[in-house]
Amino acid sequence: MPNRVLILFAHPLFEKSRVNKELINQVPSQAGITFHDLYEHYPDFNIDVAAEKELLLAHDIIIWNHPFYWYSCPALLKQWIDMVLEVGWAYGPGGNALQGKVVLQILTTGGPQASYQHEGNNRFTMSEFLAPFDQTVRLCKMHYLPPFVIHGTHRLQPSDIRAQATEYAYLLNHLLNEPLDIPQLTTYTYLNDWLKATKPL
Repeated sequence: MPNRVLILFAHPLFEKSRVNKELINQVPSQAGITFHDLYEHYPDFNIDVAAEKELLLAHDIIIWNHPFYWYSCPALLKQWIDMVLEVGWAYGPGGNALQGKVVLQILTTGGPQASYQHEGNNRFTMSEFLAPFDQTVRLCKMHYLPPFVIHGTHRLQPSDIRAQATEYAYLLNHLLNEPLDIPQLTTYTYLNDWLKATKPL
């Protein structure tokens, strides 16, 4: 049975993003995948918590798709996490609603991959910056996969962006239609690395 995938997209300046426009064009219009633009639905930040919970319950895989803003996520996605993942529902005593689901992040960032090393400008690795997301997911008894990251977005040529979008499309297709080997996937730092190792030429 195909997986059900929910893309929670959060980009306050989507109209200015060359990369994210190309990525979103790759999202298939088919049963089993839901594209949910948080800034489009909640321009006033007034999140419908009950509706968001229903979306989560209806899907197996949740993708947080966002630019990497100040080593974290845009404000609306942080508010979504704060409000929707409630104690007694997502975590804590009786909080088992999301148990067993899978979460991953699709990230775009202007910094090159080399800057996300201990000796780089940002001093920490991407995995270290994402530790709060990782722990949030684990606290909610879900599985956290490595991120798919597009680095150096300001310097990418159109052909580079198209290549990244093709990788994104392949990843979505795999998430939709293939069983996930979670232990194997979590051995990679980025899902980009998994794609390089497993995607047919």
